[in-house]
Amino acid sequence: MAGEDRVLAGGAKFIDFQTDPSRYKHWKLDVEGDVATLTMDVNENGGLFEGYQLKLNSYDLGVDIELADAVQRLRFEHPEVKVVVLRSGKNRVFCAGANIRMLAGSTHAHKVNFCKFTNETRNGLEDSSENSGQRFITVVNGTAAGGGYELALATDHIIMADDGSAAVSLPEVPLLAVLPGTGGLTRVVDKRKVRRDHADFFCTIEEGIKGKRAVAWRLVDEIAPNSKLEARIADRAKEFAAKSARNGNGKGIQLSPLKRTVDANGLRYGFVGVDINREQRIATITIAAPEAAPPTDIDGMMAQGASFWPLQVARELDDAILHLRINELEIAMLVFKSHGEAANVLAADAFLEANKSHWLVNEIRHYWKRVLKRIDVTSRTLVTLVEPGSCFVGTLAELVFAADRSYMLIGSRRGDNRPAPQITLSAMNFGPYPMSHGLTRLESRFQADPADLDRAKAKIGEAVDAEEAEELGLVTFALDDVDWDDEVRVFFEERTSFSPDGLTGMEANLRFVGPETMESKIFSRLTAWQNWIFQRPNAVGEEGALRRYGTGVKAKFDMTRV
Repeated sequence: MAGEDRVLAGGAKFIDFQTDPSRYKHWKLDVEGDVATLTMDVNENGGLFEGYQLKLNSYDLGVDIELADAVQRLRFEHPEVKVVVLRSGKNRVFCAGANIRMLAGSTHAHKVNFCKFTNETRNGLEDSSENSGQRFITVVNGTAAGGGYELALATDHIIMADDGSAAVSLPEVPLLAVLPGTGGLTRVVDKRKVRRDHADFFCTIEEGIKGKRAVAWRLVDEIAPNSKLEARIADRAKEFAAKSARNGNGKGIQLSPLKRTVDANGLRYGFVGVDINREQRIATITIAAPEAAPPTDIDGMMAQGASFWPLQVARELDDAILHLRINELEIAMLVFKSHGEAANVLAADAFLEANKSHWLVNEIRHYWKRVLKRIDVTSRTLVTLVEPGSCFVGTLAELVFAADRSYMLIGSRRGDNRPAPQITLSAMNFGPYPMSHGLTRLESRFQADPADLDRAKAKIGEAVDAEEAEELGLVTFALDDVDWDDEVRVFFEERTSFSPDGLTGMEANLRFVGPETMESKIFSRLTAWQNWIFQRPNAVGEEGALRRYGTGVKAKFDMTRV
């Protein structure tokens, strides 16, 4: 298991998303100059759970946790790296995809969360390429099937051995009665521009496609005989490095382990706290502002390293969200609160904006973008309470706009000496943190009338009280002290009584207003269908394809089209 070996209430395993290269079981990271090599060599007996072996470089969530960690470390710890080569440590196989026995034996919730995290990890590779200048090359030395080919699809360039056996395939439909659910269908046609009829053929055969046809159909970029493969890899790495926009100079910063305590009632970090009320099925996530203004220059930021507030709080929030997703399945609602000196949050925003051309600041801004996107696609009701003493300003105000509902108190509460809550917008609310469909959260909110967005933008730097925030459309409801407790309580009780299935579908549809991108398609259209198919007897029933795969007994399908 990645990270700590703990057991949750009820006997479930604690899955930890924190790891580091010294604890990797499945990947090896080597850095030489401006080229890094990530070698996938999965430990067959290193699965998260018992009951399956990770043969042929097949993977489970633990393998992806390590990959996500490696990609993150390359961005923050290795500014010199411009090219990352993904390859296999096994002979004549790149990756056989998600482990079938793991999928067949997992709960529905685990399968869905596994696919979601895997998608986010694949998107992280593309985000690094686009925004950090770290280009990715995949070397397919044998079979790249299902999720293995989907991993290759997330990279910039695919080189396949031309040896008569190396092939790429997406065999989920004919073999398993499910979909290539971590982006394969979408990336084949949207990213690699494979013709629809070619894609239809490709996705309905088991054996895959190899050699010149794979290149002609745009499934890979080039092929090379084994005798010339290493030279071709070196040439492409040199070529990509020369074109990279990566501008990191000097040393990176070490992503030291987060200081975190976990108990039955929640989690505690440096700036983030999570309080879990199991009876009400609510987790309250409280974020603290920095206690001081940011450093005055880049040298000061580099000296702080991973303890620099914008980076530390992003890492803590990210870990908390992942923990709640996978380890706290009964929690229905995430409630965001904040406290501390709002001026220090705004000063941190100003620092990030003024120094956005620096490689580390660039990484921090894009990391916040990814954390907020992870919150957007988390299947829990999201609520933000803007109360006295809160600091929902600038970057932290994005948690107000990400919420399904937001409530802001008018004035102060009796007996509370903290100042009345205010929201202050900064430049960070108008561009750096787009959602997966390309719009900012405020753009998505104000689709009916773009003038509403202009009115909000005109308020940058001004402290806005509750009534004005409601009038500007920044919060759902502004409530006075008399109504606050009852209104919030009734909403919590009502919301947590609804079917989680209905809420998940409703919230996922309402959160993403406007256009689609390849990324949003992966998280909406593809994920929704895979989620549904994972519950169908044709896939997961006793006579379904996932259950009978490898047994020699053919699956039995209900042939009704639904």
